[in-house]
Amino acid sequence: MNSKEYNLSVDLYSDNVYRFILKNIRDEDRAHDIVQDSFEKLWRNLDHVNSEKVKSYLFTTAYHTMIDAIRKESRQTVIEDYNVPEETHDEQYSDLAEVLNEAVKRLPDIQRTVILLRDYEGYSYKEIGEVTLLSEAQVKVYIYRARVFLKSYIGKMELVV
Repeated sequence: MNSKEYNLSVDLYSDNVYRFILKNIRDEDRAHDIVQDSFEKLWRNLDHVNSEKVKSYLFTTAYHTMIDAIRKESRQTVIEDYNVPEETHDEQYSDLAEVLNEAVKRLPDIQRTVILLRDYEGYSYKEIGEVTLLSEAQVKVYIYRARVFLKSYIGKMELVV
């Protein structure tokens, strides 16, 4: 990979990587830092990265950088255990995107990650497994569980529309 291909990858993938990280951690400044770190790692490994696989490399690097940042932060502060609430959204509401975003925020980290990679970024099960270091079967299970939770959270569509 050369510097021209690097610049092209910045143009093509920086927004997608940023959205992926932002959806996971919901902190714009930290998301910018993680994306910046990911592109810095790509720059340092320019000679070792195939330009055809740069998208996968960036998402994998950003994902692992995000996990490292979360782990570092959890060692610094006390975080309560995350429990998935068993509630539904039963008020009438017309903004489906807002309801869906709220539901996605309530997913456990790994489920949120795989559902975002699959449904928002369009990755295959195999690619998601490579990014998250999970088997395809584990990816499918996490996506299934996330979709079941999202369906139960949103409830009946008549209440949302």
